Amino acid sequence: MCYLRTTHICNMPIIDVGTYQVHVGDCWAPLNQLIASRPQGKLLVIVDGNTRRHCLPLLRQKLERRDLTIISVPAGESFKHIDTCTRIWQQMLDAGADRSSLVINLGGGVIGDMGGFCAATFKRGMDFVQVPTTLLSQVDASIGGKLGVDFGALKNGIGLFCNPLGVFIEPAFLLSLSPRELRSGYAEVIKHSLIADAAQWERLRRFTNLDQVNWSELLTPSLLIKQQIVSADPFEKGARKALNFGHTIGHAAEGLALQSLDPLLHGEAVAVGMICETWLSHRLLGLPSDQLNDISSYLVRLYKPKPLDKNDFPAYLELIAQDKKNEGDEWLFSLIHPLGRAVINQPVSPQLIVESMAYFNQLIS
Repeated sequence: MCYLRTTHICNMPIIDVGTYQVHVGDCWAPLNQLIASRPQGKLLVIVDGNTRRHCLPLLRQKLERRDLTIISVPAGESFKHIDTCTRIWQQMLDAGADRSSLVINLGGGVIGDMGGFCAATFKRGMDFVQVPTTLLSQVDASIGGKLGVDFGALKNGIGLFCNPLGVFIEPAFLLSLSPRELRSGYAEVIKHSLIADAAQWERLRRFTNLDQVNWSELLTPSLLIKQQIVSADPFEKGARKALNFGHTIGHAAEGLALQSLDPLLHGEAVAVGMICETWLSHRLLGLPSDQLNDISSYLVRLYKPKPLDKNDFPAYLELIAQDKKNEGDEWLFSLIHPLGRAVINQPVSPQLIVESMAYFNQLIS
């Protein structure tokens, strides 16, 4: 596939996604222009406790409109469920929101997914924009129009596809993140390279100290990879499934950990999933053993994951059995071979999944 058009205005990359644009860098002027072009309905800003403290002040400073209605929810994946949506919808109702209102989702992937879901369903749909504030949401959740919430331990079990009016990425927000949050987002950057850009993977694997990484330089290449895949398959009927590499086992690990006292961040779980699913790529597709070793050792060194409890293997399999990619009785994975190319719809048996998790545990023991 060819990369789609990206332009630069005043050194600000603009990625054209078709029905909307992603503005990277000095994004405040186009956001203000978009707001000014609309009816003067309610302007709602959805935040969590973290972005209310660290990011909302800059948004208030940069927006020309001052009459903001702030909707605040608790921070964290554990609150990404329908009960929190009920709180958001009630606050929308109390504020007098209607279909002329505009929602600004100021936050990471949880706020983007859940805030967009609430906007797209309230009174059968309000427009919204995404202002992602974490590395994870900037390089991954900002493109694709996937919205929703978790359902028990099932990640993103309830949701829909609906595009925002625009995405506005301010790299300065990354300065508020902890090293752990940055590592979590970096997992999606790694994933994009493994499924679509082997040369980018070779560059990434040289990074041994993430404190020295210029994150702004990694945003646009990673966004372009996701954009080209999503534009070819907006509703995940085929090629877009490539983006699920590392996520089948990763989502199971994340979902189960959410119910424990030691939850995983999304990228940490995806790192676990990428190790297991790289092993599956080696076993089923013939990915060379040296590439398996390079990918696995890099992820282990960077994320220092903990072993998966063997007693939880049946629970992992139960969650994988509910994965959205499955068809009939087949459990379908997105794997890689050669490096830099994804192979979708690969059936994997429960026994091989267990063996991949055993490989993971042996690797880090």
